Amino acid sequence: MSPAAAPAEAERRQLTVMFCDLVGSTPLSTRFDPEDLREIVGAYHGCAADTVGRFGGFVAKYMGDGSFISAIPRRTRTMPSARLVPGSVIDAVGRLATQEPLNVRIGIATGVVVGDLIGAGAAQERGVVGETPNLAARLQALARPGTLFVADSTRRQIGTLFEIEDLGPQPLAGFAEPQRAWRVVGESGVVSRFEALRSGTTPLVGRDEELDLLLRRWQQAKSGEGRVVLVSGEPGIGKSRLTAALSQRIETEPHTRLRYFCSPHDQDSALYPFMGQLERAAGFTRDDTTATKLDKLEALLGDAGGAGRPLVDRRDAFAFR
Repeated sequence: MSPAAAPAEAERRQLTVMFCDLVGSTPLSTRFDPEDLREIVGAYHGCAADTVGRFGGFVAKYMGDGSFISAIPRRTRTMPSARLVPGSVIDAVGRLATQEPLNVRIGIATGVVVGDLIGAGAAQERGVVGETPNLAARLQALARPGTLFVADSTRRQIGTLFEIEDLGPQPLAGFAEPQRAWRVVGESGVVSRFEALRSGTTPLVGRDEELDLLLRRWQQAKSGEGRVVLVSGEPGIGKSRLTAALSQRIETEPHTRLRYFCSPHDQDSALYPFMGQLERAAGFTRDDTTATKLDKLEALLGDAGGAGRPLVDRRDAFAFR
């Protein structure tokens, strides 16, 4: 069900469905002239659609002035379901330069849906039906302004990528049994997607030759012969698992580990991996003010050349010495 060309026949898919509502859309309609309201709502819809599209999702249906349903296909390992889209929508809408500040609330659920084109002509639109969009809509109604509530099905997909608050089973209209809900507080401190999404320790199978090669290169590097190893391949073949196994094998040996993470969603920021490393080394927290962050950076960089705190957090680095 691609946003460019949805199929003419119904299609069954596993999707993450996001139900987004513009807070206070009805009071807005009473305070603004229809033409001004049209500009405000148009800016909101355009901002949300652009943000959703940037992460591979698409708007399935607009519902009145304030609500819309979007679908995020289950993607490759580069983007777990709903990792970035919802928070980005909340932030992007909040930054809109409209006549009045805008705010949204979001509900998300993951599951099997059936989608197809409904209607005809100018009224034709994508339809997404099933329990999943209904659950997302109920969670959205439960959420407070500026917050994001997710179903347990989505919570299982995002692992420990986010700090979440367990809201417990919630009685929702239309559902016979209470549905467990979670509030997303913010992104967690886990920097590795591999670590965040692992369900537990699994044995490394069939990689003895590759691991032996890495260990030989490690021995050469320790003896003073510089070595660089590139591990590449299709997503899901075990590259991260292999490097984790190497880290476990050498964890008792003196070394400094540097980790820089890239993302296809941050291609417009060439220095993104380095900024992330500096933030971790400086010990940024979610609640830090701009002034606090500046103080931490000054302290970090001021000690970088001396005997004080190193530029690199040695608990979160990977390099040979």
